[in-house]
Amino acid sequence: MVFSIEKIVRPKILTLEPYRCARDDFQEGILLDANENTYGPTIQGLSEEEEKLDLNRYPDPHQILLKKQICAYRNSEAQKPESVIKLPTDEKGAPIKLSPVNLCLGVGSDESIDSIIRACVKPGKEKVLLCPPTYGMYGICCTVNDAEIVEVPLNLENFQIQPDKIIEQIKADSSIKLIYITSPGNPTATLIKQDLILDVLSQIEKLSWDGFLIVDEAYVDFAPVGSSICSLVNKHPNLVVMQTFSKAFGLAGIRLGICYSTPSLSVLLNAMKYPYNVNNITSSMALRATKKESLMNMKKTAAVIIDQRAIVLEKILKIRGVGRNRGGLDSNFILIEILNKDGVPDNKIAHEVYSKLATDRQVVVRFRGNELGCKGCLRITIGTPEENKKLLEQFEDVLSHALED
Repeated sequence: MVFSIEKIVRPKILTLEPYRCARDDFQEGILLDANENTYGPTIQGLSEEEEKLDLNRYPDPHQILLKKQICAYRNSEAQKPESVIKLPTDEKGAPIKLSPVNLCLGVGSDESIDSIIRACVKPGKEKVLLCPPTYGMYGICCTVNDAEIVEVPLNLENFQIQPDKIIEQIKADSSIKLIYITSPGNPTATLIKQDLILDVLSQIEKLSWDGFLIVDEAYVDFAPVGSSICSLVNKHPNLVVMQTFSKAFGLAGIRLGICYSTPSLSVLLNAMKYPYNVNNITSSMALRATKKESLMNMKKTAAVIIDQRAIVLEKILKIRGVGRNRGGLDSNFILIEILNKDGVPDNKIAHEVYSKLATDRQVVVRFRGNELGCKGCLRITIGTPEENKKLLEQFEDVLSHALED
């Protein structure tokens, strides 16, 4: 295998000089270099904690401490005996750990999705391969960046990727530069088997393919311990992994995503990003979330959600008019089929249930029936015990009325 970042990334990006901001040089002292308001925020009544955030100052553009804490967590997960994916090792058998040079932080995972397309895909000339059903933002970012989409659907029986078909497609079309895979999937809730992803990686390395395989792991902390493949970016330079603080960490409101990659790509993504894309509030919350006590609490909360998922699924599958659990059991949501009177998945009834639950009962789920392989499906996030109880009560009532109409 011969990996060459120069053959993947657009020439202008390779020569991009990052914007040099005031906080690159100095972060302490009498700071009169960035035209900030030295008198502080004009909001009255800030709390002591808010005052400590220095909201009148630009944030740290590099976030090295935060990156170190994120790496420490993922490295420790990969070193657990029960971990599915282990840290790679060098020729002497020493573990190759993630470090800040592997990371680029962004405004949610969406910033990274867009940045990688902008970095690697020539508008109007090159393409991105998607595996539907999948996350909708990939398609939106492709459209915005004038990147044509090539589709290799998941196996609709089990919502797993089809490595041979993916490889067949990139062999047939040299203009494909990126492959996006979601694991666990959205809307499928299915963890892609790691050996299938490794199969794709092995084959593209043998081909010396000039592109990146991007695995979006937004829901990975609801999957078995050590399911993340982010630790492998130092072994497989064609691999990129994205994660977020929005799901298991319970911090959707701070909008923080993580992109792991080989250092030669990471340095370019960091050069491309806006100078202060991670604000002081976001940074402060993420630093707290990645400390030992908070990580333990995250794990406990994820376990509660998994337990509640089992309760909800068991009960909802007994309701008349509910078909299969169409998806997997690796996320904080389920994907279930809604059937008509003939026992067939039905988009009309599913959409009616979705609409009436939201407008009449104030219980909001998501209609996914128009996604490939998801006919008649509703995606339901697992809530608190009280929310789940109300969901089940209202769901059964609304569905029974829909079947009678």
